[in-house]
Amino acid sequence: MLHLSEIAKQHLIIFTRYPESGKTKTRLIPALGNEGAASLHRQMTEYTLLQVKELQKVIPVSLEVRFAGGNSQLMQDWLGSDLVYQSQGGGDLGKRMERSLVNAFQTGAESAVIIGTDCPSLNTNILAQAFAELQQRNLVLGPAIDGGYYLIGLQYPIPELFTDIDWGTDRVFQQTVDIAHQLNLSVFYLPTLADVDRPEDISIWENILQTSKDKKIK
Repeated sequence: MLHLSEIAKQHLIIFTRYPESGKTKTRLIPALGNEGAASLHRQMTEYTLLQVKELQKVIPVSLEVRFAGGNSQLMQDWLGSDLVYQSQGGGDLGKRMERSLVNAFQTGAESAVIIGTDCPSLNTNILAQAFAELQQRNLVLGPAIDGGYYLIGLQYPIPELFTDIDWGTDRVFQQTVDIAHQLNLSVFYLPTLADVDRPEDISIWENILQTSKDKKIK
């Protein structure tokens, strides 16, 4: 469990998975193979962490990594010992996200954001905007092109947002919006971005890599 001294009023939670071959990014395995799919996930997680570390230079944000697969030691060996790691635990995606948010608010957070590592277009500016909007709004959502969302941010726990959702389908975002409206929540929507989940999405990641290389050359 996080200690109070380790958590800021603004808290970011990254959901990811230990990149084990054959068990990671399985929908990409037909195009990339077991090792290739795991490698792409590894790279995208590391890229997401770079964006978050840039964010921490701009605003005070504490960070934890919620992982599936592997264990804390394997995660530390991969991403370093200077991060806070927690297992996602059991249950569907909604239960795991709800649990992580409840823990964050119990430990002192005044706003909390969850992101995954599948959306390489998610950058420091969008993350900063999410936290800024949470000063006035109950809920911030980042819609994904596939019908899910790449980011959810809250001012306090709202378990209803994670209940009776058809996780893994193109209905996730709309179902979440419908519940938010029923609860009369104030909502801010971030730009719609694309996840990298299927073989046809790989070009999105390749474009991000190329853009990053071009910036370094300049």
